[in-house]
Amino acid sequence: MSASVCVVDDDPSTLRYMRTLLQMESCSVQTASSGGEVLDMVQGGFSPDLVMLDVMMQEMDGLATLENLRRISPAIKVVMLSCVQDTAKVVQAMRLGADDFLRKPLDGAALQELLQRYSSARAALQNDLDSFEELPGDMFFVAASPEMRKIRFRLGQVAHVDVPVLLLGESGVGKEVAAALIHKYSTRSDRTFLKVNCAAIPADLLESELLGYEAGAFTGATHAKPGKFELCNGGTILLDEIGEMPPALQAKLLQVLQEQRFFRLGGRSPISVDVRILAATNIDVEDAIKKGKLRLDLYYRLSAFSIELPPLRQRKEDIPVLLKHFVRRMAPRYGTPERGLGAEVLNACLAHGWPGNVRELQNFVKRYLVLGETGVPVGARHPQRHFPRVPVRPEDGWDLKKILKTLKNETEAQIIAKCLQETNWNRREAAALLNLSYKALIYKIHEYGLQQRYPALADSRDRQFSGPATAAG
Repeated sequence: MSASVCVVDDDPSTLRYMRTLLQMESCSVQTASSGGEVLDMVQGGFSPDLVMLDVMMQEMDGLATLENLRRISPAIKVVMLSCVQDTAKVVQAMRLGADDFLRKPLDGAALQELLQRYSSARAALQNDLDSFEELPGDMFFVAASPEMRKIRFRLGQVAHVDVPVLLLGESGVGKEVAAALIHKYSTRSDRTFLKVNCAAIPADLLESELLGYEAGAFTGATHAKPGKFELCNGGTILLDEIGEMPPALQAKLLQVLQEQRFFRLGGRSPISVDVRILAATNIDVEDAIKKGKLRLDLYYRLSAFSIELPPLRQRKEDIPVLLKHFVRRMAPRYGTPERGLGAEVLNACLAHGWPGNVRELQNFVKRYLVLGETGVPVGARHPQRHFPRVPVRPEDGWDLKKILKTLKNETEAQIIAKCLQETNWNRREAAALLNLSYKALIYKIHEYGLQQRYPALADSRDRQFSGPATAAG
């Protein structure tokens, strides 16, 4: 690529070395021996495509220089250089707006990779190609809205920094897609990307799933089995619904984060792994910490970078793009033509609040393609708003407490049944919409006998059309 690059370092030999490397890549090179010098140059009108800035400098260190650069010229791309990989400095640099953080000395291959990455990003920006991006696992990332463009930029920033990332947001906003995007642009992209749903695995089995076990560790353990961390060694693991992980297991996860080693169940020797941990949750983190559901020390370790994905109702520019690509992808699976969406349906989709976010939108497209249903419950933020009042039955007598309890239970049962119906009996999705834990929902299904009271609902799970999982951001 042909780019204008400014290298800032107080070591003359480093400046000569970097100049030679960059000129070999056909770059136009300027150098500065201090933070103050490069700031004066930029204030005087110098506007390089890229600034390569050393962290450790005598007069003004790289972080202070970066902070001032961002105030003077926010658009300049800045890559920080350091001899040591200090996580605290990496985090601080990225929060101040650094685009990347690389180890010194930089060799030719690393520089070529950096310039290629920068060149690709610049081309994507110029051609507006970043509104839709394919990802492995039949996923795609959509960034047609300003909010998601900012998220996309932030995800690209943290991808190159090998530290944990905590992804926040409502159920169905695309946290798994965001994690896949981080992995795609990380240095681990050629290794395993593995997702573990902490809420889908019973608490007493989750530890053995993550850490593995030795033969004889418990009844039925006839042979040793590696856990997810071992299977993902060298790659990236996404711990989805981290807020549902038992506190005792959170302490062991903290050890993996801090030491990159752990013991299998029944094991006597530690196992070392090199895994990047991403975590996702839709819970209120502050409330979970207060209630003891989420350990504060684990939160601090996971949230070196926290990125919150906005709900679909706050980024409606993404809706037409998502609709188009869901129709294009799912029509061949169900053997239906790619039906166009009329203006009336599109306007209804734009007006709807989508409490289930992208997942709800995807289910709408499925019904539209398979059954021809175009009805969108516009304005329905919560299922319970559609329910009529439950009448008081005279046979219950006039015991107020008994009447209220009956009304509460009957109304709750109807709400849960309606929500299960709207999610095609997807208990995980229904629990998220009802703001219940998965276990609580299962308990209430059994408590109210919903499978017996609404057999058509339960059967609909088997009748639904399902294809390979597709997520969107």
